[in-house]
Amino acid sequence: YQLPQPSSVSIIIYNVLGQEVRHLVSKDQAAGFYSISWDGKNSSGESVGTGMYLYRIRATAGGTDFTTVRKMLLLK
Repeated sequence: YQLPQPSSVSIIIYNVLGQEVRHLVSKDQAAGFYSISWDGKNSSGESVGTGMYLYRIRATAGGTDFTTVRKMLLLK
């Protein structure tokens, strides 16, 4: 993902029922390009099953809030 300006970033993974699986990022980041990998584990450190998951990226900077939700497929 890319940040055009310093922002407070949150990235959360959800299952298809909308339940939070894992919180990957929750911090302030400088402008620039970033990448993140998910190891296929939930917040308890247990492996999750193969299937469809959703991730939400939220960035807040200077009163502007950007949020997007995308699908991803976890294959083992």
